Amino acid sequence: MNFDEIIDRRGTHSAKWDMMESLYGVSPDEGISMWVADMDFRPPACVTAELQAMVDHGVFGYFGDDAAYKASIDWWMRTRHGWTVDPDWIFTTHGLVNGTALCVHTWTQPGEGVVLFTPVYHAFARIIKAAGRTVTECPLALVDGRYEMDFEDAASRLTGNEKLVVISSPHNPGGRCWTEAELRALGEFCKAHDLILVSDEIHCDLLFPGQTHVPAIKALPDMLDRLVMMTAPTKTFNIAGAHNGNVIIPDATLRAAFGATVLGLGISPSSFGLNMETAAYSPEGAEWVDALMVYLDGNRRIFDAGVNAIPGVRSMDLESTYLAWVDFSGTGMETDEVIRRIQQDAKLAVNHGATFGLGGDSYMRFNLATPRVRIEEAVKRLQKAFADLQ
Repeated sequence: MNFDEIIDRRGTHSAKWDMMESLYGVSPDEGISMWVADMDFRPPACVTAELQAMVDHGVFGYFGDDAAYKASIDWWMRTRHGWTVDPDWIFTTHGLVNGTALCVHTWTQPGEGVVLFTPVYHAFARIIKAAGRTVTECPLALVDGRYEMDFEDAASRLTGNEKLVVISSPHNPGGRCWTEAELRALGEFCKAHDLILVSDEIHCDLLFPGQTHVPAIKALPDMLDRLVMMTAPTKTFNIAGAHNGNVIIPDATLRAAFGATVLGLGISPSSFGLNMETAAYSPEGAEWVDALMVYLDGNRRIFDAGVNAIPGVRSMDLESTYLAWVDFSGTGMETDEVIRRIQQDAKLAVNHGATFGLGGDSYMRFNLATPRVRIEEAVKRLQKAFADLQ
C-alpha cells in the first residue's frame, strides 16, 4: 500500500496521462494530470494476484457461474454499508456509464426527458442527449458552502415530459453524502411527478472520516417499484479499465424491463472484470480501502489549505470522492483567464466546471488521487499562477 510510489503512466494508453496534451494543451512531460477520475495508485494486491492467476492459467474463455461474484457484492454491501443484496437483483454492465445508458433506453423514448440535479457528472448529459432524449437541468442550491437539492425549484422546471431522474450519490463533483432525509425528499419528488429514480453510487466507498453513505435502497424501502441503484468496484479499487458495474433492481417489473434491454443488446460481462471485482470485495480489499482513505484525507487537507489561501478561491468541503470542486468566482476573473492560468501557467490538466451543467461555470474539478508530492507541487503551481492576487 505504497501510495507515495510514483508510477509513470505515460505511454500506457492511459486516458488520464496520454490524452492530457490533446485535450488540455498540457504536456505529460512537465504537467500534472488531475482530470479524469481514476487514481495513480496500484490496486490491492489481491486484485493483481487474481489477474496473475488468470494469466498463469492461460485460457481466457467465457465467464460462467457467477455465484461467488454476486456473493462478494452482497458481502461488501453488508459489511460496508449495512444492507443485504439479493443476487437475483444484480445485473452486470460495462461500467456505470453503460448502466445509465441502458436505463435511459429502457424507461424513456426518444424526445422524452431525464432530470439531472446540476452540476453533476458530465457523462450523464452526454449519453442522454446522444440517445435522442432531452435533459432537464435542475440546479443544486448552494447553502453554507455545500449543495442541497431544491425540489420546489426543480418542480418549476419540469415540462411534464420527464420519465427518469439520475442522481450521483455521493455527489460528483461536489462530494456530498446525501442524508436519509434528503433521499426521502427526493423519493417524494419522484412519486409526485411519476419519475423512476436511478441512483449512481459509484463513489459510495470513498468516504472521509466521520461520513456515512446511505444507499438509496435503505432510504427508500417504500418506493422500490421506481428505484434502480448502481454500484461498481472500479472507482473504489482503481480498476476502471475493467469496465465492470452492477445495476441492482429490487422490483420484478423493472427488472424484467431492464433484462429485456440487456438481452436485446447482447451484453455479457468480461471474465477479467468479474474476477477482479470478486477479489476486491474481500477483507484484503477492505483493508486497502481503509488505508487509501487515510491517505486521500491527507491529500485533501493539503490541497484545500493551499488553494483556500489564494484570495477569491474556495475548495468545497469534501465528504466523499477524491475530486476537489474549486470555485474561482471570487477572483473576479473570466473563466477563460482562470483556465489559461491553470493550464498554461501551472501546467495542470483539470476538468472544466461548465461541462458539469448549470451551476458549474466558475468551478474547476481537481483529481486528488495521486502521490502526495504531486499534490504539494500542484498547490505551489496554483499559488504561483495566481500570485498577483496575494
